[in-house]
Order: sequence, then structure tokens, then C-alpha cells
Amino acid sequence: MMTILTNIGIVILAFLCMEFVAWFTHKYIMHGLLWILHKDHHKKVSKGFFEHNDFFFLIFALPGIAGLFFGMQAGYNYLFWIGLGITLYGFCYFFVHDIFIHQRFKFLRKTDNAYFKAIRRAHKVHHKHLDKHDGECFGMLWVPRKYFQNSHT
Repeated sequence: MMTILTNIGIVILAFLCMEFVAWFTHKYIMHGLLWILHKDHHKKVSKGFFEHNDFFFLIFALPGIAGLFFGMQAGYNYLFWIGLGITLYGFCYFFVHDIFIHQRFKFLRKTDNAYFKAIRRAHKVHHKHLDKHDGECFGMLWVPRKYFQNSHT
């Protein structure tokens, strides 16, 4: 029983740590060194379904895949559970960012949920900045309290 709880704890901890990783890489890598890939997400260049920014999906999937693979090879050790937490976060990020916020698939357009309205509001503020400098709201699932104000609008 302790092993199951430990594994669940590792998954949850890895998932929660990924919010910091997402914030850090978004702020300092995507809006820094690799702005060339992220720029078209802020300034629509092409009319196609995919953006250069979508390459980050592949880049960020690699640690999760590696954790799952090497953890399975070692008999489902802690690497597997870390990889699972990373992968679950990636799924949630995709769901919230690409499906809910940017409507890349046309459903979940309306919500009365204060949390989801706050996420959408914070992301809108992030996208007000069209260049790599002076941005804000770089995380995804943790939303600063100020974006919950007036959540009925």
C-alpha cells in the first residue's frame, strides 16, 4: 500500500513541479533564446493549423517519454512515475492551452467556471504583448488571484 501511495505522490509532485518548469521555460526560453519558434504564437504569420511554436510540444514531450521508457525498463521505478506526472501535465497543458484557450478544436467555448475564466483572462493578458519583452502570466494552470476578480464577466 505504501508503494502505491508513494507512486501517486511522485506523480502528483512531478505534475506540480511541471507548472514551475512551464513558467520558467516559457519566460526564459520561449521568450528568450528560442523566441524564433514561439514568435508566431504571438504574431500570427501563417494561416495553417500548425505553428512553429508547436515544436515545443515535441521538445517538452521528450522528458516524459524518457521517464516512462527508462522507468519501465527498470521495473517501473520512480522514473516511470515522474514520466507519468510530466505526461499528465503535458496533456492538461494541451487541453487548457490549445483546446480551451486558443480553440484549435472548436468546443468548450463557453464556461461559467471562475477558474477557467481566470485562466483565459490571464492568457489574454499574456498575448497582449506581441514581442518577447515585457510579458506577464507565463504559467498555465496556476493563476494569480487578480485574474479571478470580476470572474463573472
